[in-house]
Formats: sequence, structure tokens, C-alpha cells
Amino acid sequence: MSTPRTRPPEADRRTLIADTAIDLVAAAGLRGLTHRAVDGAAGLPAGSTSYYFRTRTALIGACYARLAELDLGDVGDLSGFGEVGEVGGVGEVGGEGSPRPSPPPAPAPGPAPADREAAAAALAGLLHRWLTVGRARQLARFELSLEAARNPELEADFHRAGQGARARAAGILAALGARRPEEAAELLVAWTDGLLYDRLAGALARSRPAPDLPELTSITRRMLDAVLVEG
Repeated sequence: MSTPRTRPPEADRRTLIADTAIDLVAAAGLRGLTHRAVDGAAGLPAGSTSYYFRTRTALIGACYARLAELDLGDVGDLSGFGEVGEVGGVGEVGGEGSPRPSPPPAPAPGPAPADREAAAAALAGLLHRWLTVGRARQLARFELSLEAARNPELEADFHRAGQGARARAAGILAALGARRPEEAAELLVAWTDGLLYDRLAGALARSRPAPDLPELTSITRRMLDAVLVEG
């Protein structure tokens, strides 16, 4: 006699749907993102995705929330070089899966700027991960960011979803001695986004190999030096 299959918890199904949707966007762009396609790719019964996210806008909002959660976890790994305190994160999810991050508190002071080399190495490792095993997620993020720029219904959710990781970056930079960590974080995020786009989707993306760790460490060291001088 076969054992009845246990229905996954609702939170797990929402995460599975969001992860599958992100993979579909990375592979086929937004034209490939439909409720039916997500059901099929996730191995869920027909109608499951539309049950949790009734509209396409809600499904895209779920992608933003999940990307923010994953990025925040990755950026949190950078705090391994020293304790930087708890800063903002992704808060509760609002109506139909839209992200609702909590307002970030002020970055906490941390260790002395002597940890800059360790921070550069940690950031280089993160960028290397995003350029290799995390490539699909970053491509989906770029695709979804363009949709937010075109759709006023999505714009606020997209920008709100990115605040947690920026606040975490500000906390790390404060720990490294930045005088204006929020401004420094904005510069650092802009530069890292530019590097990711250039190496994943830019004009030379197919002809230039992804930078290796030593090259990335050199780049991130220069980035940190620049933002800390300015910040």
C-alpha cells in the first residue's frame, strides 16, 4: 500500500513557485513567465501558481521578494570578516506576494578599518558566485528590473525589495570606517551591478571569460578604497 504524499507547507510552495519563476525568467525572459509554465516546471498541479499569485503582476512581485531574500542572505555572508551588527532585511510579504521589507535601522559600528582586505576578499567571492553558479539569478534580476522600470504597478515593489541588501552593505561599510555609509553603499552597489551586467549581458560578455578570484579581489579592493575615501 503506497504512503499518501504529504502536501508541502504553503510557505514552501510559495518559495518553490518563486524560485521556478526566477529560473524561467533567466532562461526565456519575461515572455516565458506564465502561470502554466511555472506549474509545469515546478511539477505542481495545474492552477497551483494562480492559486497563490492570482495575477502576473503578483507573480513578478513574488520574484522580487525572493530575489531580495536571496541577495540579503548572500550579502550577509560578507559580515564574516567582522561583526557589523544587524541591519535591515526583508520583512513580511504583503498582498499577493509583494515584498514588504522592514525599514532598516542605522548601521551599527564595527571593527577597525584593518579588515578591509578581508572584506575585499569576501566581496570578490560573492561576485564570483554570482558570475558563475548564481548567473541565472542575476540575469533574471536584470530582466525583472527592466519590467519594473516600465510598469508603475511594479516599480515601488522592486525598489523596496532592494533596500535590505543596501542596508546590509551600509552596515559593513560603517564597520570599515565609512563616514557616510549609506552614500558609500549606493556607490558600491552601483559599481557591483555595473560589473555584473558587463560580464553577464554586456557587449563583451560572450567574448570575455568571467573574472577569476584574484582579478575580482583586485577590483573589489579598489572599489572599497574608492567608496571609503568618498564615504
